[in-house]
Amino acid sequence: MSPSGWLAPLAALTSLLAVGWLGLCWLRWELTPQRLVHPEPSASDTGFQWVQIPTANGKRLAAQWRPVGQGAPCRGVVVLMHGWGGHGSQLRPAAEVLYRHGWSVLLPDARGHGRSEADTYSSLPRFAQDLDACLDWLATQTPQGSSQAMPAKVVLLGHSLGGAAALLCASRRPEVSAVVSVSAFAHPEQVMRRWLAAYRIPFYPLGWLVNRYIERVIGYRFDAIAPVHTIGQIQVPVLLVHGEQDDVVPVACAEQLQASAAHATLLVVPGRHDSFDDEGALNERVTAWLDRAV
Repeated sequence: MSPSGWLAPLAALTSLLAVGWLGLCWLRWELTPQRLVHPEPSASDTGFQWVQIPTANGKRLAAQWRPVGQGAPCRGVVVLMHGWGGHGSQLRPAAEVLYRHGWSVLLPDARGHGRSEADTYSSLPRFAQDLDACLDWLATQTPQGSSQAMPAKVVLLGHSLGGAAALLCASRRPEVSAVVSVSAFAHPEQVMRRWLAAYRIPFYPLGWLVNRYIERVIGYRFDAIAPVHTIGQIQVPVLLVHGEQDDVVPVACAEQLQASAAHATLLVVPGRHDSFDDEGALNERVTAWLDRAV
């Protein structure tokens, strides 16, 4: 073959590699959460203090911490984890209700979110690692004026990806007393299929390759970290909260989760993925469930 005969296949290969590289860059950009800024402090913020919590990769989490006051009865601690692209302040209404009912509350910003340090990427396992870091940090804390460790009862409450992370974390941390998972998906593969469909990317072969690439990056198979799998490994009470009109994560996902764990309670209420019609009443119902379950 003459030298000119190699030019066409070489050009085609170069174009293919360039398209692949650009595709990976786009994928990384699409799967990098955009930081939301915390709202300005208000009069109700006086009881919260910002703390720094060390986590994996030598990074530090920023978290809002409000322990029950000295001398007041404390039921335990609730760690509230936000969802993808969010921050801890989004769960402040729930934290306020829990605090009024005698719970200390900790609201971390996951790595790459809110005020926390950035990392190379965000993922379900990394959200769970950040919850691990919060549990480790709580074990070092003592109430003001006391030599005793924090109360033994620790509850994880998470929204969306934070809910999936709470289930993953609780499946391997025996000190967790209960889990409240709000609007969580059942399996990452389902989430990615819906995301790919929104961009009209065919699942075979491109979508399948995208999912396998993500598994390689995060270091876990989707099956191993899927909430529908991890919830069955949890030995403590689990409350699943889901909105009837959720068009991001269908209610069927919550039903799948409940079917995978006999000890899970499903609470379906009017609302969507990020908001519920009567959040005040819902927060009270969640707190009442905790009073019975823990």
